Amino acid sequence: MLNPTDARFLFVEVAAQRAKQLRRGALSRLRPADADPGRAPEPPAPARKPERVAMDEVRQGYIQYDFADAPPSHPKLEGLL
Repeated sequence: MLNPTDARFLFVEVAAQRAKQLRRGALSRLRPADADPGRAPEPPAPARKPERVAMDEVRQGYIQYDFADAPPSHPKLEGLL
């Protein structure tokens, strides 16, 4: 499996898909550096664009991805290609 940060196109594709998930309501996997489970929650930080959050998640290795298998070929279309 390739590391998305090693291949620019792969990085862009993975981050774009994750940004789409974030725009649809998925929760960010990033935690504030000073987050402590025993402390009272801090006021929320200013909102960041989903694209930037997605890129940070990919860089930090929070996003798992896999390549989809090629779709099965249709027997009638094989002669046309």
